[in-house]
Amino acid sequence: MAANLIPTLLILFSLSTASALQTQTLILNPLPCPQFLKSQAQAQAQFIEPDPDPSSLTITLHHIDTTTTTTSLNLTADQLFSLRLARDSLRVQSLTAKSANTTRKAHHNGTHNHHSIPDFSSSVVSGLAEGSGEYFTRIGVGTPPRYLYMVLDTGSDVVWLQCSPCKKCYSQSDPIFNPARSGSFSSLPCRSPLCLHLDSPGCSSKGDKCVYEVSYGDGSSTFGEFATETLTFRRTKVPGVALGCGHDNEGLFVGAAGLLGLGRGGLSFPSQIGARFGRRFSYCLVDRSASAKPSSMMFGPSAVSRTAGYTPLLSNPKLDTFYYVGLVGLSVGGARVPGVNGELFKIDGAGNGGVIVDSGTSVTRLAQPAYTALRDAFRTGASELKRAEDFSLFDTCYDLSGKTQVKVPTVVMHFQGADVSLPANNYMIPVDTSGRFCFAFAGSSSGLSIIGNIQQQGFRVVFDVAGQRVGFSPKACE
Repeated sequence: MAANLIPTLLILFSLSTASALQTQTLILNPLPCPQFLKSQAQAQAQFIEPDPDPSSLTITLHHIDTTTTTTSLNLTADQLFSLRLARDSLRVQSLTAKSANTTRKAHHNGTHNHHSIPDFSSSVVSGLAEGSGEYFTRIGVGTPPRYLYMVLDTGSDVVWLQCSPCKKCYSQSDPIFNPARSGSFSSLPCRSPLCLHLDSPGCSSKGDKCVYEVSYGDGSSTFGEFATETLTFRRTKVPGVALGCGHDNEGLFVGAAGLLGLGRGGLSFPSQIGARFGRRFSYCLVDRSASAKPSSMMFGPSAVSRTAGYTPLLSNPKLDTFYYVGLVGLSVGGARVPGVNGELFKIDGAGNGGVIVDSGTSVTRLAQPAYTALRDAFRTGASELKRAEDFSLFDTCYDLSGKTQVKVPTVVMHFQGADVSLPANNYMIPVDTSGRFCFAFAGSSSGLSIIGNIQQQGFRVVFDVAGQRVGFSPKACE
């Protein structure tokens, strides 16, 4: 009798286990189609609308594909996405190369005065088909301000833009900035504190002028004069920002005029404006395939969300640029993924490993053992979906053609002090126009794990450097 009960009990156990799987609905949105802006004048008009709230500034976004540089390529949605993945691979290569350079000079931020701190924000432009960064903003440079597209980059520190006269400049959407036409451009002496704060400070042979050079791991580089200039975000002017005026530039920055470094180093934009804006900023990155609403970035006290779950910022003594956080586990379908714990993501004594939050990487990379375990758990939970061929770096894809929605296992990232439950569209994404969707994670052979912007979509991601924490506020971009 007891023997006859065993198969029945096994079936009941199997059914109860299956029913315990937590799922959510994935709405099958297609790849975003190229969008077109009628003119640069139309883009500029968004920067002169009145601000409804005087304590902060919010500017309507324009996708970088709407700029003349991108629209002239006449790319299809499939081509844009393939280009994004190719660029993403180079981005990861750049970050891992920087992480591997453990001899980098460490910088330390000074003490800041935090009273009477205003806020400002600017538009963020999703750079799906241009440059080395995924998101851009339009900033006024100089006096009078000349508005230019700049890459937003949490993975680097130095602010720079192309300047004329050019020894070597790449193609950009706007006219190249001419410092001779700005009333606020000021050269920095070679022995000035800001100049000496550079990793490799230099001095011009044509006088006492500071010279900078920045090289990125993907082969991009910029070289020129290091100076101070006024940047304008709508009506908020930020004077005296130390930036590179690049006369010799090459690499993957096609379309943008330069880069706004948002890292943790002393020369990054948030560090430079810390005394005025409190060393706090946040952004909301919107999924263009699911929403027409804009992405945005804000600096100042209002950037800190009260609804966010916060995890401590960690330090890498060998590298001060990146925003390191403690990832301690992953869950799929409501159950912890076995074998995935904080030990897999630790920063070792040489500065290798760790987990960073990055705005410029699209696809989240996890230390290979963690990714393999996560992928296998997801495959098990999604076993009822029809598998499809692998695509690019994705090895777990599904044929969802003819469907409008499906159920997929939930995915949660467990950080120290904060659990981040991902919307289904943040980890199951369309990769072509034929109905193929892929699990949007990948393994990292270098040991460095990167939380990419696909997983950050729809969250307000808060970088509270003053409070030494990073926050994730869900559904904060709606």
